[in-house]
Amino acid sequence: MTHIDPEALVASLRKVQTASSTTGIVQQLEKAVGVVDTLFGYSGAGLMFAEEGKDLRYLVTTDERGRSLEGAQLHLGQGPCVSAYAENTAVTSTDVQTDPRWPKLADRLHPGVRAVAGVPVRLGGDPVGTLNVYQSKPYEWDESDVQALYGYADVIEQLLMAAMAAEEKSALAEQLQYALDYRVVIERAIGYLMGKHDLTATQAFTGLRKQARDSRRRVADLAAEVLGEGAGETR
Repeated sequence: MTHIDPEALVASLRKVQTASSTTGIVQQLEKAVGVVDTLFGYSGAGLMFAEEGKDLRYLVTTDERGRSLEGAQLHLGQGPCVSAYAENTAVTSTDVQTDPRWPKLADRLHPGVRAVAGVPVRLGGDPVGTLNVYQSKPYEWDESDVQALYGYADVIEQLLMAAMAAEEKSALAEQLQYALDYRVVIERAIGYLMGKHDLTATQAFTGLRKQARDSRRRVADLAAEVLGEGAGETR
């Protein structure tokens, strides 16, 4: 049965909260996974994510033994964590060194990796990776272990969702800054076109935007060119 250290839980959440505003997503995940073993009393933990093509890749482990676990599974394409991802459900092994489901795994594992448990990390219900833990001795995983891991996988999911939202906000902020930076140039070009061709502001901007789209250019770049041509005509 899993017994959570309350002080470790508080420390973990504080680290995640601090990291969320000051570091990138990988660093946040490293901090989150780095306390799983202390928090739940396991020997080590790791995180694997799927790249394009649905292949799992190692991302974070707490120690060398954990790296051997993830590396062996990636090399063979099988193991409890790979199964947890493929089946989108928790998969456990009392002793992976002797588990008949993955007979080739033991040859590539550190001898200190015995019991293993993995749960899927999901986004929108679909698995995008796995949270994995191990014990250095054979261990009978029970429902409290599985539920605790699912709960922590939810924390990781929230980190991922927050990172995605931040990225979207960042992209929007860049677009807004771009609009502010080039607003004056675009407005001047609109004014020039209005005077030259006797257009309304709407007609001038619509024409400028259409020409930019047709030539696959940015409106601001085209506006700057229009102003440059206008300046040349007045010389």
